Amino acid sequence: MADRKAAARRLSEARRVVVKVGSALLVDADKGRLNRHWLASLAADLVRMRRRGQDVIMVSSGAIALGRRHLKLGSGRLKLEESQAAAAVGQIRLAHAYKELLDEHGVTVAQILLTLGDTEQRRRYLNARGTLNTLLALGAVPVINENDTVATAEIRYGDNDRLAARVAQMVGADCLVLLSDIDGLYTADPNEDPDAEFITRVLEISPEIEAMAGGSSSEVGSGGMQTKIAAAKIAVGAGCHLCIAKGAFEHPLTRIEEGARCTWFVPSSTPVAMRKQWIAGTLRPAGALTVDDGAARALLDGKSLLPAGVIRALGRFERGDTVSIMGPNGAEIARGICAYSDADTARIMGRQSAEIERLLGFRGRDEIVHRDDLVLL
Repeated sequence: MADRKAAARRLSEARRVVVKVGSALLVDADKGRLNRHWLASLAADLVRMRRRGQDVIMVSSGAIALGRRHLKLGSGRLKLEESQAAAAVGQIRLAHAYKELLDEHGVTVAQILLTLGDTEQRRRYLNARGTLNTLLALGAVPVINENDTVATAEIRYGDNDRLAARVAQMVGADCLVLLSDIDGLYTADPNEDPDAEFITRVLEISPEIEAMAGGSSSEVGSGGMQTKIAAAKIAVGAGCHLCIAKGAFEHPLTRIEEGARCTWFVPSSTPVAMRKQWIAGTLRPAGALTVDDGAARALLDGKSLLPAGVIRALGRFERGDTVSIMGPNGAEIARGICAYSDADTARIMGRQSAEIERLLGFRGRDEIVHRDDLVLL
């Protein structure tokens, strides 16, 4: 128990947490109704985490399971169009439930619907990340679901485990919790093998670990252990701890912090370190920015690159591309993710951040390269 409590501090001490809730927890499989009492206990956990200064994002399943009952679609396998219709009905009910329960605690809820393209295509990825970061900075709790009303069999995730991992990667989360109908990873399916052993901690996702995954045991959920292992690969690769825990009990996040049995996937580095490692490892930056002496000194002191410090821009690049940052002597001193295209950079370089809106016609970031998106070489 002491070891489990020590591991659980990864959740209580995380700066930013993503929590994924499966359909089987949210929706009563027999009646197709929301498990409101359980959801209220989860909401209380989220509020407690928010009040101690943690950023919290929800990735919630359940829209299709809720909507099919209201549309009287029965319990059989749904056609794609039926699933999309059920999602359209269920999403509004699910969002209302979250809003109502968190409103009681004075917490603002925001609904965001994502598709695969929103996490894979650069411009949409940056827009989604920017929206999420702004909502968190303003104290809101974003509730995310895959946009099943428009997703098709060819482009949809098919489960929210991997969607949650992509969101955790997108926002640089320290911890991802997958609340499921099972308490973690076993060496074999415990429903079929009484000798299956529970695995508390995974330091490397080896072929042996992947072979332990089975299918989904829930009638209302689409994700099984295989999707959770796939999610763990994404999360750990981004420096994010991932926890698989049984969520059927009230206050499931509190239980994890108190040492409830669960499986932790442990990364080898932090989200910031992994992101900067990726930036530094870019083989061919799309462009280059030359900075003056003052800007070079500011970068060495850990500050961001402002437009005023840029004296030259080379290459063709878009917002979100990696660029080299060159000192006055022409040597590369840093690399970073640029917040503006080459055309917009040319308009604002050498100018004050307060002039950006007048020069470009929109209010962008004050920094051309933020310090969180920059690594010194």
